[in-house]
Amino acid sequence: QLTLVESGGGLVQPGGSLRLSCAASGYPMDYYAIGWFRQAPGKQREEVSCISRNSHNTNFADSVKGRFTVSRDNAENTVFLQMNSLEPEDTAIYYCASYWTFLNDCRMSSSEYDSWGQGTQVTVSA
Repeated sequence: QLTLVESGGGLVQPGGSLRLSCAASGYPMDYYAIGWFRQAPGKQREEVSCISRNSHNTNFADSVKGRFTVSRDNAENTVFLQMNSLEPEDTAIYYCASYWTFLNDCRMSSSEYDSWGQGTQVTVSA
């Protein structure tokens, strides 16, 4: 299992941007799909995005399509979530997670993931 650490969260005004990073350690991340999830106060955790181990496949929740992008640098063992046109509804703790796979796809269901980071807070407010 990977050890994951998120960073890059903060306070941003509506319409602004943030880039979250997910740094992996313990093993090379070449054979791990990475997902991003978020949990707002009083709400259930929801999937945001995922990226396959070779970046060939990505998925996004409908609520973030066209605003968020996901990328990874396997040489640096890091995955990025670029968040643009942020809205107050995006306020949440954001988590990255991983699961081992030899397939070039990624799944959005949190039950697939067996390693999780500690989360980073994103607050969108004027």
